[in-house]
Amino acid sequence: MSPFLFSLYLDDLSKLSNLFGGCYIVMYTVDILLLSPSVTLLQKLLHVCECELAWLDMSINFSKSCCIRIGLRCDRTCISVKSLSGHCLPWNTEMRYLGRLGVYIVQYRNMKYSLDACKRSFYRAANSIFGKIGRIASEEVVLHLISTKCIPILLYGLESSLYQYQLKSIDFLINRFFMKLFKTSDIHVVS
Repeated sequence: MSPFLFSLYLDDLSKLSNLFGGCYIVMYTVDILLLSPSVTLLQKLLHVCECELAWLDMSINFSKSCCIRIGLRCDRTCISVKSLSGHCLPWNTEMRYLGRLGVYIVQYRNMKYSLDACKRSFYRAANSIFGKIGRIASEEVVLHLISTKCIPILLYGLESSLYQYQLKSIDFLINRFFMKLFKTSDIHVVS
């Protein structure tokens, strides 16, 4: 019941974006993403969220909070976004969303994700499995473990569209690991 009650508790927070045109509040578990077309509206939306959370006897962890700019003028410097309590949110070029395994959103002209952390996590999990049972277990067992335990780590949170070079990068990573598993450099064997 805990996630359900938490969602009910914070339901009013998600409706606050209706107060400002073009602003959105995206919530997933305890992560809150504020989207705004301008820095001024972002600061107003932050203040409204802070008031609502204070009313719910909750607060924002400003040590884990930051701002990122996406759009044509993404490389321009912006004024600081200040909270009601006086905290200044830093402007970063990359931010993590959705927890420990989350996706990394990158400052760019369009919505763009960094796959570096996903790749590292995939390699860590796959090499751990391969190191423990790689040459002992059958290829089918290792393949099943990789596809059920490691591939989801790689693809976590990437339901949105990726650039073509990012898709090729993921494809290359998976093919290279399977080449190692099947002890071949022939892409047709891997396919």
